[in-house]
Amino acid sequence: MKENIAGYLFILPNLLGVFFFIVLPLLFSLILVFMDWDYLKGFEGLTFTGFANIVRMTKDEYLWRALINNVLFTAVTVPLAMAVGLVLAVIINRYVFLKSFLRTIFFLPYVSSLVAVSIVWSVLYNSQNGPINGFLRSIGIDNPPGWLASPQWALIAIMILVAWTYIGYTVVLYMAGLQGVSKDLYEAASIDGASKGIQFFKITVPMLKPTSFLIAITLMISTFQVFAVVNIMTKGGPLNSTMVMAYHIYLQAFQYYRMGYAAALSWLLFIMIFIVTLIQWRSQKKWQQHF
Repeated sequence: MKENIAGYLFILPNLLGVFFFIVLPLLFSLILVFMDWDYLKGFEGLTFTGFANIVRMTKDEYLWRALINNVLFTAVTVPLAMAVGLVLAVIINRYVFLKSFLRTIFFLPYVSSLVAVSIVWSVLYNSQNGPINGFLRSIGIDNPPGWLASPQWALIAIMILVAWTYIGYTVVLYMAGLQGVSKDLYEAASIDGASKGIQFFKITVPMLKPTSFLIAITLMISTFQVFAVVNIMTKGGPLNSTMVMAYHIYLQAFQYYRMGYAAALSWLLFIMIFIVTLIQWRSQKKWQQHF
């Protein structure tokens, strides 16, 4: 009994932190779904509205635009980061010296401040004086994209940036996964006359399915919650072309002071992420089958 009490006392500070900073806010946000709250008045500003916030979601055109942008953002960014990361991991693992150094270099963007990274890329994307468009003009492209100033290119520009930051994460995990692939498989395939391309698609890719499952599920959760890059670089514009769920929730809560509606949107985002994660988790056995 004394040992149990001592153990509980050691974990008590962490349990209290989880309870007060995660569990209670989570429950309060669920209550807010059915309320309207003027938080400047404290708890006296709470007003019960029933299902009004849920009904409002069905009429919110910005919400549907944010949902479409989020789906496009995830559908492009995750496969792009995974594909590039896998190819780089294979190249570094097989053909390059200083593997640890290069792995660290590729991982730096992932652990760097998104605020600093977004500011740097905003300068790179400058349509008039940015280095990217300067390079495109130097190779003969007279009308390069407007990037962040263009409704057609703004979301693509953010996709490229976020995929670039995720590549280091995928490289590190894929390189770890490659250590578990037996070299005997490649030697046997070479003896049978299989080319490097066939070995990549018939051995490397199938053997890395568990790693791909982990990367896919974590990146999809992250991309559905993208906020900082949009907030710093585009503010959801131009013409709402980069409006995403997390930024839409932020606007409703802290610019329009619709805390109840923001809570309803937050739970909608949670349900979406939960469903996607559940589908992927149900297909986990398929991902873990090597061949």
